[in-house]
Amino acid sequence: MSAERKPVSSRPAPAAPTRWQVGALRTSIQILLAVCVLVAALWVIHRIQGVLLVLALSVLFAYLVAPVVGFFRRPVRLFGARRAMPATLAIVAAYLAIFGSLAAAVALVLPVLNAQFADFRAELPGYVVRFEAGWQSWLKGQTRMLPRNMRAGIEGIVGQASAGLSHYVQDDFLPRVGGWLMNLPWLILVPIFAFFLLRDADLLRRAALRLFPGRQLRWRGDVFFEDVNRTLAAYIRAQLLACLVVAILCTGGFLWIGLQYGVVLGIAAGLLELLPLVGPLSIAILATTVGGLDSLSRAVTTAAFVLVVRIAQDYFIYPRLVGREIPLHPMAVILAILCGGEIAGVAGVFLAVPLLAILTVAFRHWRAHRAAEPPRPAVV
Repeated sequence: MSAERKPVSSRPAPAAPTRWQVGALRTSIQILLAVCVLVAALWVIHRIQGVLLVLALSVLFAYLVAPVVGFFRRPVRLFGARRAMPATLAIVAAYLAIFGSLAAAVALVLPVLNAQFADFRAELPGYVVRFEAGWQSWLKGQTRMLPRNMRAGIEGIVGQASAGLSHYVQDDFLPRVGGWLMNLPWLILVPIFAFFLLRDADLLRRAALRLFPGRQLRWRGDVFFEDVNRTLAAYIRAQLLACLVVAILCTGGFLWIGLQYGVVLGIAAGLLELLPLVGPLSIAILATTVGGLDSLSRAVTTAAFVLVVRIAQDYFIYPRLVGREIPLHPMAVILAILCGGEIAGVAGVFLAVPLLAILTVAFRHWRAHRAAEPPRPAVV
């Protein structure tokens, strides 16, 4: 009796995956994991952006205090030998000198600021009435030749825009300012963190260099940290000098024009210089509005003066203050500021330029490192 024959399947056996398919799958998985890691990192950064802002401000404040600390740590001849002040004592002396100077400046300027704020508070109702009357007069003059229906439509649009602006100020802008003021106590951590950064700068540098494997990478990392140090120091120095120059120019110019609250607006112009693009635009609008409360000619004069200051500052003064330490194109700076504002608001605007400078230095060192690498052997 013959054995029963099993039917043979006509389907071909599945082919083994090729090397290309395995490589493509591995690459897809790696890209997916990289995207997941990036999303997780961005989520963590978003959640702790307040802490990162305090840390970034501490680093910038440390760069601000470092020259003063270096001045106090200069060796002096004492009892027949050259001695240097200990680092901790030099940092304390620098803090006392900086905060003491700020307190003296505030004590000198505060009476003028109080007087001008008191005048503004007393004149504010009159300014509001004058602005509303002038606006209504201008609106009627512009729309008197239009048909009645069109005139009513324009007035309705203007009324809705005014109501929307009022709601924005009350529901969005003022709560946001209140949130900033509630976070101001966190700023007390800035000088504390800066103290540790200044005292342990060499220790932190050596610890960071140990993370680089190999002697060549350690050397490259040392040069990179030195370039970042020089870049941030140049940025801080340029920003502070720019704030001082703008404050002096604007205060003198506003007083010469006869603008009310010229001292307050000049000091505000110097402080808002720390916020690139946003600060100068805000002070220009504010100063022109204050000038327009007196007369149209004064508003035009104020706007022209602010424009001249901006041209001189952006194209002549600031490039010479920065020098060649921060070779950034103006378009790159504007894009960085816009992206920083979208990502982290005012903090992003403030930190966008130094972060862009650091990334530029890092990219330059990466290219130099890749160019110095020996050629890899070909894959057989």
